[in-house]
Amino acid sequence: QVQLVESGGGLVQAGGSLRLSCAASGSIFSINAMGWYRQAPGKQRELVARITSGGSTIYIYSVKGRFTISRDNAKNTVHLQMNSLKPEDTAVYYCNAPVPTTQNGDRYLEVWGQGTLVTVSS
Repeated sequence: QVQLVESGGGLVQAGGSLRLSCAASGSIFSINAMGWYRQAPGKQRELVARITSGGSTIYIYSVKGRFTISRDNAKNTVHLQMNSLKPEDTAVYYCNAPVPTTQNGDRYLEVWGQGTLVTVSS
């Protein structure tokens, strides 16, 4: 079973940058949409960015132009480059992979990483 491990979080001043990484223990080639989610204290977990195997991406409006999601299927990694960070970006960031369990991909096993904390000071 695929396992995910996030890294790259930390404390950064507003306006700074961080690069988050998600390393998968298994192949992500067959996983169509890899995503980054975040959860701030007292808030619901929300989708931040998602990328398909074909390179198509989506972002929540608040991070457009500042964050960039990318994936490297050969290295089984997903990254989230975060620039111009704001205090409101402070949250635990999670990597997500809907792992197909059937040949046609109509059944999935949701896999989550343990999360990495991003704290942006003003």
